[in-house]
Amino acid sequence: MDRTETGDRVRCRGLVKIYSAATGQVQALRGVDLDIPAGRVVAVVGPSGGGKSSLLRIMAGLERATAGSVTVDGIDLAQVGSRARRRLRARLLSHVYQRPVDNLISHLTAAQQVARVAVRRGQRPDAAVAMLERVDLGTRLDHRPGELSGGEQQRLAFARAAVGAPSIIIADEPTAELDSANSTRVLDTIDLLFETGVTVVVATHDPQVVERIDHVVILRDGAIEAIEERGRTYAAIDHTGRIQLPPGLHHRFPGGRAVLAWSQEAGHLTVRPDDPGEQPRRDS
Repeated sequence: MDRTETGDRVRCRGLVKIYSAATGQVQALRGVDLDIPAGRVVAVVGPSGGGKSSLLRIMAGLERATAGSVTVDGIDLAQVGSRARRRLRARLLSHVYQRPVDNLISHLTAAQQVARVAVRRGQRPDAAVAMLERVDLGTRLDHRPGELSGGEQQRLAFARAAVGAPSIIIADEPTAELDSANSTRVLDTIDLLFETGVTVVVATHDPQVVERIDHVVILRDGAIEAIEERGRTYAAIDHTGRIQLPPGLHHRFPGGRAVLAWSQEAGHLTVRPDDPGEQPRRDS
């Protein structure tokens, strides 16, 4: 999934998140730099405890970073107060939770769920019908969440998130509680929303999701380990110039150091393990 970008929708710089736990402090994010262009669908993957949910909650304005910054459409979320941040979430940011029922209001119909958000974003209530038809829920307008399947509930959650053209939809494990067939329909819904230009960031462990998304950020131990785009794996370089080794290569540098050699003629950088027996080269 990709389109012609018009600039970064989200920009993270030096994100650090530290939580206090009974056993001491836990550093969930360790200086994350990440740019997400407008109109892109991005998957954030990695082992449990790697920082995915913390990163998404900070990008969604639900939590503050301990250090660093997140800007959405040029607005630094750290520089606005709680009330302004709530207004931003209502207008620019949408969050889809893992459990379908957590995204919906139990006593409202599907049309009412979406119309409520549409009005808050300055649109007419009938925008809800068009959005529900887009995600193939046009025959479920008058159904309440309890009358919908889990997959229909999650598609409704995405319709609710996308109405009114928010800057970004952030989805935390949206297929985790769905079977394969319903997961496919939710992914089809994300494809449809992508075609409208919505930016979507999805945290997932689901291989089915990763296979459908061309841009994947691998997060491990609170840092970006690598970035995959259309089958190619790239090392991450942060704004200070630090390079994160690609997955599976750390064991090749047992001393925790590397020798860097830039070839002006070839135009590439060589990274290799340090050889203790090698004599350092002296400049003449």
